[in-house]
Amino acid sequence: MEGPDPCDPHPMREFPQVCYIKNTVRNPQIIIGDYTYYDDPEDSENFERNVLYLFPFIGDRLIIGKFCAIARGVKFIMNGANHKMSGISTYPFQIFGQGWEKVMPRLEDLPDKGDTIIGNDVWLGYNVLIMPGVKIGDGAIIAAGSVVTQDVPAYTIAGGNPAKPIRSRFPEETARRLQQIAWWDWPVEKITRHLEAIVGADLAALEACAEGIGT
Repeated sequence: MEGPDPCDPHPMREFPQVCYIKNTVRNPQIIIGDYTYYDDPEDSENFERNVLYLFPFIGDRLIIGKFCAIARGVKFIMNGANHKMSGISTYPFQIFGQGWEKVMPRLEDLPDKGDTIIGNDVWLGYNVLIMPGVKIGDGAIIAAGSVVTQDVPAYTIAGGNPAKPIRSRFPEETARRLQQIAWWDWPVEKITRHLEAIVGADLAALEACAEGIGT
């Protein structure tokens, strides 16, 4: 066998709570990589309900890489949640109409932190909350219950409210080399052949696999 089918929403038949969500997300502003799964016993296919305030007229995107593990209750706050803060009141009078629409702000007056981007091989723990425009690097781990307000570097464990780096998983040079290897972009047949190196702790062995042409 050459690994599970990334186009199968439920690769673990006995555990339908696990879903490859690339197959179930329909919003074009949400981009999901192969093999990224969401684990939720209530409704694992409805991952989109966790992406809040994502409005077409704003145009921001949630981009999640390949091979990410997303636990139940993870939520993403998008830029549509932002209120104008340059005036005295932040109350959104304009959305209620009835004469209040006269203070409708321009899009450029609203805070916009850009796309929210989650790298590859990222683990988001139970009930993590990610704020607008956050970038989380490849191989990072976000502890359960964290509120992520700032970017998290690759291969960093972060946690807390607000989330802060707890420690690096590997030395900086190792993290750089791992991102160069980018095993998540290999053909699935190659990933399957070299799983022991991918889940192991021998960087030289993984680099040897990466350098092997067609192997």
